[in-house]
Amino acid sequence: MSGSRNVMRFVFACLGLVILLTITFVLGFGSAYLLAASGILSVRSGQVSTPAPSPTPVRAGVTPTPTLVPVPTPTGEDEKTFQLFWEVWDLVQRNFYGELPDMRTVTYAAIRGMLSTLGDEYTAFIEPEPAAILAEDATGKFEGIGAYVGMNEEGILEISGVFEGGPADRAGLRKGDRVLAVDGVSIIGISLYEAIGRIRGPAGTQVTLLIEREGVERPFEVRIVRERLEIPIIDVEMRDDGVGVIRLHEFSATAGELVEKGVEELLSEGAQGIVFDLRYNPGGWLEQAVEISDIFLDDGVILFERWSDGRERVFEAHPGDVGEDVPLVVLVNGGSASASEIVAGALQDHERAVLVGEHTFGKGSVQRPFTLSDGSELRITIAHWFTPGNRAIHNEGLTPDIEVPWPEEGVPDGTDPQLDRAVEYLLTGK
Repeated sequence: MSGSRNVMRFVFACLGLVILLTITFVLGFGSAYLLAASGILSVRSGQVSTPAPSPTPVRAGVTPTPTLVPVPTPTGEDEKTFQLFWEVWDLVQRNFYGELPDMRTVTYAAIRGMLSTLGDEYTAFIEPEPAAILAEDATGKFEGIGAYVGMNEEGILEISGVFEGGPADRAGLRKGDRVLAVDGVSIIGISLYEAIGRIRGPAGTQVTLLIEREGVERPFEVRIVRERLEIPIIDVEMRDDGVGVIRLHEFSATAGELVEKGVEELLSEGAQGIVFDLRYNPGGWLEQAVEISDIFLDDGVILFERWSDGRERVFEAHPGDVGEDVPLVVLVNGGSASASEIVAGALQDHERAVLVGEHTFGKGSVQRPFTLSDGSELRITIAHWFTPGNRAIHNEGLTPDIEVPWPEEGVPDGTDPQLDRAVEYLLTGK
């Protein structure tokens, strides 16, 4: 037993050093790294007149791994303070009545506890299995239940929308449902990414969610069989009233090209205006958000990306794109996040488009992922986004110019009051 305890103490000593280094790194992150060439400016920016090739696509909110400079060595005071950890663990080993957890469990718990002190839900540790699931290619194809989710103000995973006709929809999940547990294990207090990783899984397998619903006295279980799902990237429709509609479901790696073709198609059919529908669009590639904003803007700032040390990256629009003059309304709701908010915020601040719908999600921070030695992943928030008018997106979201709440009682099939209001504005100007 003594030998086992010494081994565990040695392992924890190594872990402690890693954690101390990580804490020092996180606290001084703004000045402790240098960006490598990342392709983040793969669209035109500043004085660059033509697009530069992007060796690594940049996903909005997730950027490639940087080149790091050395971080300071922990001070003697840091080491002294951290001895409390060993003091507690030693007492647990000597006195705990019961089986001690394995080292992997304890290590992961220690990392989560450290990260929780940062007060940022998006700086998160993801275990190897969920990390592998979340690493699926961003082609719009994945295996899961077909639902949009986010963390609410209470830190509980909440359904913000479901794929029409998908497994979650067929199982009866609704917008506003709160997920308390997955397969009998509570997910209260874990990160958004890890919660998603536990819900997703191979097609044909079953997952059981414990659901809390407004107006229902007790939580209840919903069993869902996962499926192979494909998110449609874009839908283009020309209405009989002369208004075109472009629904963008995700900012995939080809979203900019698809939106440009959609605008060209609608204009060739005589569209008097376009409704750009970003409802339930959770985001995607940052470069695509910039490219799509540029389609509708002739010049000016698209967004600011700012680090804690005051450094700033500016993305700008340039003239000569197909959609710069077409009358435009953007539809948004609580499921419009990240890249969707970049586009909507830029168009709203430049008074290029009227926003119709509901307040957006408020995801305006940038996470940098690090793949760890055991296949787990660490995501660290390194920067925040601001609109051209210097409005913070993160935790604030965007308020529509014309607010149209979705009726709580639902709507008849085939009707869409938010879209109807957007079309009315384009046709009447009111």
